[in-house]
Amino acid sequence: MSRGLLAAGIAGFTGAGLIATLWATEPGSLPTRTAAAFAGLIFVGLAWAVLAAWTSWKRPLFADDRVIAGRLAVVFTTVTTLVTGIVAGPLAAGPGLLMIAAAVVVLVRARAYRDRLRSQVAALERQRGQ
Repeated sequence: MSRGLLAAGIAGFTGAGLIATLWATEPGSLPTRTAAAFAGLIFVGLAWAVLAAWTSWKRPLFADDRVIAGRLAVVFTTVTTLVTGIVAGPLAAGPGLLMIAAAVVVLVRARAYRDRLRSQVAALERQRGQ
Protein backbone atom coordinates (compact mmCIF):
# COMPACT_ATOMS: atom_id res chain seq x y z
CA MET A 1 0.00 0.00 0.00
CA SER A 2 1.26 3.43 -0.85
CA ARG A 3 2.02 5.97 1.84
CA GLY A 4 -0.34 8.44 0.20
CA LEU A 5 -3.26 6.06 0.39
CA LEU A 6 -2.42 5.22 3.99
CA ALA A 7 -2.33 8.94 4.81
CA ALA A 8 -5.66 9.47 3.02
CA GLY A 9 -7.21 6.60 4.97
CA ILE A 10 -5.97 7.86 8.33
CA ALA A 11 -7.01 11.43 7.52
CA GLY A 12 -10.40 10.26 6.28
CA PHE A 13 -11.09 8.17 9.35
CA THR A 14 -9.91 10.93 11.68
CA GLY A 15 -11.93 13.59 9.86
CA ALA A 16 -15.06 11.43 9.83
CA GLY A 17 -14.66 10.76 13.54
CA LEU A 18 -14.15 14.41 14.40
CA ILE A 19 -17.12 15.55 12.34
CA ALA A 20 -19.32 12.81 13.80
CA THR A 21 -18.25 13.85 17.30
CA LEU A 22 -18.95 17.50 16.56
CA TRP A 23 -22.36 16.60 15.14
CA ALA A 24 -23.21 14.38 18.11
CA THR A 25 -22.30 17.04 20.67
CA GLU A 26 -24.31 19.87 19.11
CA PRO A 27 -26.80 21.11 21.72
CA GLY A 28 -29.65 21.55 19.26
CA SER A 29 -30.62 20.26 15.88
CA LEU A 30 -28.54 21.48 12.97
CA PRO A 31 -29.98 23.20 9.93
CA THR A 32 -30.75 20.78 7.11
CA ARG A 33 -27.93 21.94 4.84
CA THR A 34 -25.38 21.70 7.66
CA ALA A 35 -26.55 18.20 8.59
CA ALA A 36 -26.33 17.16 4.92
CA ALA A 37 -22.82 18.62 4.67
CA PHE A 38 -21.73 16.79 7.81
CA ALA A 39 -23.19 13.52 6.53
CA GLY A 40 -21.46 13.98 3.18
CA LEU A 41 -18.11 14.72 4.78
CA ILE A 42 -18.42 11.71 7.08
CA PHE A 43 -19.21 9.53 4.05
CA VAL A 44 -16.20 10.83 2.12
CA GLY A 45 -13.86 10.27 5.07
CA LEU A 46 -15.13 6.76 5.67
CA ALA A 47 -14.85 5.92 1.97
CA TRP A 48 -11.14 6.80 2.01
CA ALA A 49 -10.66 4.85 5.26
CA VAL A 50 -12.40 1.78 3.82
CA LEU A 51 -10.26 1.92 0.67
CA ALA A 52 -7.08 2.14 2.74
CA ALA A 53 -8.18 -0.74 4.97
CA TRP A 54 -9.16 -2.89 1.98
CA THR A 55 -5.82 -2.19 0.32
CA SER A 56 -3.84 -3.11 3.42
CA TRP A 57 -5.68 -6.41 3.95
CA LYS A 58 -6.45 -7.52 0.43
CA ARG A 59 -3.32 -6.37 -1.42
CA PRO A 60 -5.08 -5.80 -4.75
CA LEU A 61 -3.36 -6.83 -7.95
CA PHE A 62 -2.57 -4.75 -11.00
CA ALA A 63 -2.84 -1.39 -9.24
CA ASP A 64 -6.61 -1.65 -8.84
CA ASP A 65 -6.30 0.39 -5.65
CA ARG A 66 -4.88 3.31 -7.64
CA VAL A 67 -7.76 3.20 -10.09
CA ILE A 68 -10.33 3.08 -7.30
CA ALA A 69 -8.62 5.98 -5.52
CA GLY A 70 -8.63 7.96 -8.76
CA ARG A 71 -12.34 7.29 -9.24
CA LEU A 72 -13.10 8.37 -5.69
CA ALA A 73 -11.10 11.55 -6.22
CA VAL A 74 -12.96 12.39 -9.43
CA VAL A 75 -16.39 11.68 -7.95
CA PHE A 76 -15.81 13.51 -4.67
CA THR A 77 -14.21 16.58 -6.24
CA THR A 78 -16.93 16.79 -8.88
CA VAL A 79 -19.75 16.55 -6.34
CA THR A 80 -18.06 19.05 -4.04
CA THR A 81 -17.50 21.49 -6.90
CA LEU A 82 -21.11 21.18 -8.09
CA VAL A 83 -22.48 21.77 -4.61
CA THR A 84 -20.13 24.70 -4.12
CA GLY A 85 -21.20 26.19 -7.43
CA ILE A 86 -24.88 25.84 -6.55
CA VAL A 87 -24.58 27.18 -3.01
CA ALA A 88 -21.90 29.86 -3.36
CA GLY A 89 -21.95 30.69 -7.05
CA PRO A 90 -19.87 29.81 -10.07
CA LEU A 91 -16.82 31.86 -9.05
CA ALA A 92 -16.49 29.87 -5.84
CA ALA A 93 -16.37 26.66 -7.86
CA GLY A 94 -13.26 27.77 -9.79
CA PRO A 95 -10.70 26.09 -7.53
CA GLY A 96 -12.80 22.95 -7.63
CA LEU A 97 -12.42 22.81 -11.40
CA LEU A 98 -8.65 22.71 -10.95
CA MET A 99 -9.06 19.91 -8.43
CA ILE A 100 -11.26 17.98 -10.86
CA ALA A 101 -8.59 18.34 -13.55
CA ALA A 102 -5.94 17.04 -11.14
CA ALA A 103 -8.17 14.11 -10.13
CA VAL A 104 -8.77 13.21 -13.78
CA VAL A 105 -5.01 13.23 -14.41
CA VAL A 106 -4.53 10.90 -11.43
CA LEU A 107 -7.23 8.56 -12.74
CA VAL A 108 -5.83 8.48 -16.29
CA ARG A 109 -2.33 7.76 -15.00
CA ALA A 110 -3.62 5.02 -12.69
CA ARG A 111 -5.50 3.34 -15.54
CA ALA A 112 -2.44 3.52 -17.80
CA TYR A 113 -0.25 2.00 -15.09
CA ARG A 114 -2.78 -0.79 -14.44
CA ASP A 115 -3.09 -1.53 -18.17
CA ARG A 116 0.70 -1.63 -18.52
CA LEU A 117 0.92 -4.15 -15.66
CA ARG A 118 -1.82 -6.30 -17.17
CA SER A 119 -0.12 -6.35 -20.56
CA GLN A 120 3.17 -7.37 -18.94
CA VAL A 121 1.43 -10.22 -17.12
CA ALA A 122 -0.23 -11.34 -20.35
CA ALA A 123 3.14 -11.30 -22.15
CA LEU A 124 4.74 -13.35 -19.38
CA GLU A 125 1.89 -15.87 -19.48
CA ARG A 126 2.29 -16.20 -23.26
CA GLN A 127 6.02 -16.80 -22.79
CA ARG A 128 5.36 -19.42 -20.15
CA GLY A 129 2.85 -21.17 -22.37
CA GLN A 130 5.30 -21.54 -25.26
